[in-house]
Amino acid sequence: MPVPAPNLEPPFNIIRCSHADLTVSDLGATRAFYETMLGMNVTDEHDGVLYMRGMEERNHHSLVCRQGFEPTCNRLAFKLGSEDDLDRAARWFGDQDTEVTWADMPHQGRTLQVSDPRGMPLEFYFQMDQSERILQKYGLYGGVHPMRIDHFNCFSDDVQNSVDFYNAIGFRTTEYTESEGDDPEVWAAWMHRKGSVHDIAFTNGRGPRLHHVAFWVPTALHIIHLCDVMSTTGYLDNLERGPGRHGISNAFFLYIRDPDGHRVEIYTSDYLTVDPDLEPVRWTLRDTQRQTLWGMPAPKSWFEEGSVFPDTPVNEPKLKAQPIVAH
Repeated sequence: MPVPAPNLEPPFNIIRCSHADLTVSDLGATRAFYETMLGMNVTDEHDGVLYMRGMEERNHHSLVCRQGFEPTCNRLAFKLGSEDDLDRAARWFGDQDTEVTWADMPHQGRTLQVSDPRGMPLEFYFQMDQSERILQKYGLYGGVHPMRIDHFNCFSDDVQNSVDFYNAIGFRTTEYTESEGDDPEVWAAWMHRKGSVHDIAFTNGRGPRLHHVAFWVPTALHIIHLCDVMSTTGYLDNLERGPGRHGISNAFFLYIRDPDGHRVEIYTSDYLTVDPDLEPVRWTLRDTQRQTLWGMPAPKSWFEEGSVFPDTPVNEPKLKAQPIVAH
């Protein structure tokens, strides 16, 4: 089986995915989309940078949007368990001959920046400014009631390489898709640290690119309500796919595009994965329900479009197999 056994003693302790850092072309349009329509809580805006969080999040932000010219995903960030884990991470990446940079990031403590083997820019930190608890300030709830960031999904030009690397730093595979034949290869994988289906996932495709960032919401009814809101407030064309239910993860989903085309998944109803001996679920590319247990098939844009990382070449995928798409 090409999915490696779980690494239960990683070189440093990653707690969870933390935040995505995006460049956008119009900060006003971005704020209207995420705050007014989607319901994110704005914690700060200064010097052309907008910081937002979900309603249950105490960390200062889970989404950063920067005013710029070309829409990109600048970095994907993960929270570590301690300051010592930051030093352990720096030593480990140094031992892998990976360039290590210590960055000064607003609202964060010491911040380590590196790239993974495919060239995807990553950020690790332990300390972040804490914000007021607003979980029970229900008068502030709007839009789809986004509660917290859930995961990143990325195109990888070599999914096996991505799985091996993230397994080495402690991510565990919960579900995966294999190609057919006598020598199957991993086409996609869902990997976690926090005990849900995934903190990060990899899909075979032109990469590295960000496919989407996902936010968890309380119920499927909130997602249906968001469809009503978007269709009557000028955002009908921003609805890309769904609502529906994935076979993989069992999640009820909706995919939307922000004003710059960054893809956001609204997500709920996955399952607990904390047991260290949990066996990963295997899917084949020929199973049409892996991607859509029920619902309309994904449009072509969902397979082909994603947010690029700055100064990072996009490569053709090593694996040429393609899934069967439901009609």
